[in-house]
Amino acid sequence: MGEDDGALPRPVALAWGLLPEPTRGPARGVSLDQVVRTAVGLADAEGIGAVTMSRLARELGFSTMALYRYVESKEELLLLMLDAATTLPEGPADDGPGWREALGRWVESLREVYRAHPWALEVPRGPVSVLMPSSVGVADRGLQALTGLRLEDQERVAVILTLSAYVSSFAGLERDLAGQATLQLGPDAMAQLGQVITPERWPALAPILLTGGYAGGDRSAVPPEGEADNDVEYEFRWGLERILDGIEQLHGRRARSAGEDAG
Repeated sequence: MGEDDGALPRPVALAWGLLPEPTRGPARGVSLDQVVRTAVGLADAEGIGAVTMSRLARELGFSTMALYRYVESKEELLLLMLDAATTLPEGPADDGPGWREALGRWVESLREVYRAHPWALEVPRGPVSVLMPSSVGVADRGLQALTGLRLEDQERVAVILTLSAYVSSFAGLERDLAGQATLQLGPDAMAQLGQVITPERWPALAPILLTGGYAGGDRSAVPPEGEADNDVEYEFRWGLERILDGIEQLHGRRARSAGEDAG
């Protein structure tokens, strides 16, 4: 069963419970869900690099060969782990007061998933992963938030793809910054940079950088949302609002053209 013959890819069939659980071998008392949850726990505690087939088998108390009765490959295991880790909490996304707020809540839910499981950012995504139950749930929740907007189906899909990529990009940046010390350059260091990063060569960036507004500057000048060390909260919020502004303008323009209320 796989992509080549037009059948459901095996990880998708496994995740949806369309394949029977293994019944042979010393580990028949262990479910696939237990295998995946144990792997997720390993990744949460030690990072994705700790999840090897041999290590996982030891954690479960049986041989590596027995583990292959549950999953056929490491890639299959990673997809099942991603599915288990990225399931959103139960509840509708469109419980008021409007689409913009609902979409913002969807974005925050997705962001919290990546904060709880940063290793999920390292699992490759593709046409198979989007058919897994959690991905279907994430997509449906985002699409619910867009109900009532004058958007074509493909445009709605584009909205949730754009926002999910935006969230994962910032989540990756937050993960990287979390392990680094705050950089705050003194006057002498800024003066040194000023010798090589000059307005003549970089007319747009140099004035911002040399006044501390790009990197190594005093973060106390950043608006309140971005007060924490190495925080990119202000930038995240600003960018998100501009994306939502664009959607709102498109909807409003189309509604006005149709003689409808854009609200």
